[in-house]
Amino acid sequence: MDQIPYIRPEKLREFTNNRRQDFTALFKRLKAKKPKNLDDVVHELHYDAFERFDCLTCANCCSTISPVVTEKDIERLAKRMRMKPVDFIAQYLYIDEDKDYVFRQTPCPFLMPDNYCMVYEDRPKACREYPHTDRKRMYQILNLTHKNCEVCPVVHCITEELVKRF
Repeated sequence: MDQIPYIRPEKLREFTNNRRQDFTALFKRLKAKKPKNLDDVVHELHYDAFERFDCLTCANCCSTISPVVTEKDIERLAKRMRMKPVDFIAQYLYIDEDKDYVFRQTPCPFLMPDNYCMVYEDRPKACREYPHTDRKRMYQILNLTHKNCEVCPVVHCITEELVKRF
């Protein structure tokens, strides 16, 4: 199978915008129907895609969006950085409009020039689970998946295939 190409963030947004009608219609159908096999299909596509895509060539997620950082994440990251949680919060985080902690800056302060994560073993839960296409009950996060088409080439690729299948 072919490799999934890295696509620059602005191009990925453009590609998604060009497919907006098809993608919106797909997600509307999936929400209405809640196909019983949706998880199985998406998981199959997820594992296939990640066999063909190296996140280290991309890092769009780390470069363009900030994950929600939980209290447990803060404790783990503060320990990793040899800081008190309150100091970690003051240096790296702010509370967004949804009342969640997120990083103050993008790209992520822990993203290194080679796209490796400086705190990989201790990264936030949201980073560990991104792009969430291997979760159960995918129908619950269809809005997030739709949004992630603009960020992650894998999600875009999965969505293109879902349009064909559903």
